Amino acid sequence: METLLHCENLTKIYTSGLIRTKSVVAVKNVTFDVKKGEIVTLAGESGSGKTTVAKMILRLIEPTSGHIFFKGQNAFSYDRQDYYRMIQAIVQDPYAAYNPFYKVDRILEEVFGLYKNGPSPEKREEIIHSTLTRIGINPEEILGRYPHQLSGGQLQRLLIARPLMINSELVVADEATSMLDASTRAGVLNLLLSLKEDQEISVLFITHDIAQAQYISDSVLIMQQGEVVEQGPAGKVFSNPMCSYTKDLFACVPRLHKKWEC
Repeated sequence: METLLHCENLTKIYTSGLIRTKSVVAVKNVTFDVKKGEIVTLAGESGSGKTTVAKMILRLIEPTSGHIFFKGQNAFSYDRQDYYRMIQAIVQDPYAAYNPFYKVDRILEEVFGLYKNGPSPEKREEIIHSTLTRIGINPEEILGRYPHQLSGGQLQRLLIARPLMINSELVVADEATSMLDASTRAGVLNLLLSLKEDQEISVLFITHDIAQAQYISDSVLIMQQGEVVEQGPAGKVFSNPMCSYTKDLFACVPRLHKKWEC
């Protein structure tokens, strides 16, 4: 498969203080690929550096060292509009992505601003309606409403609709289901799987939930204290983990027939 995203020795060091400086290594020498039509998961406990990696890929922060290549080109060399048309993010808190004073139509309309010469208003309306229908949402029940009138699951699905509307190639989903209830979470995971299978959209899925990582991943990277301690095909990593940290992490996943004692 074609390599879409290549991260090479990504390192991010934060420095604070003027006289007595203190440095914190958030991410250290992280290297991995995301291929076209593949779901790659960064998994690990909170503070392991997963979100920092995502922020660098989304160009929200620059790496201290290392490189990010998207479609063979330095990610930071792309025109901003072009880059964000190809890469879209799904955030942890669906409510935070919307201005409560505007109807949800606005965030769908805004994505067309990533085109230098976008489609006509009539074509935009057609794209929005057809995309919402494709992901199982009745446009008549959603459009024209304010964020507080919709559920978290509905708002998250609208965020997933955005990359479909502009034919994005990579979705960065950072803890995209952590604020949803269990049944809604399953629906969002299945929708991400359908993006991969039906549209060949790649997904970088970031989670601390090992069960979700096992369910959705083609390949997985386990992170600890800013470093990748284990990586490989999901089936291999989950069935035969080699790193002691990975084994301990998996052991903390509760089983239905056991009490959660970890």
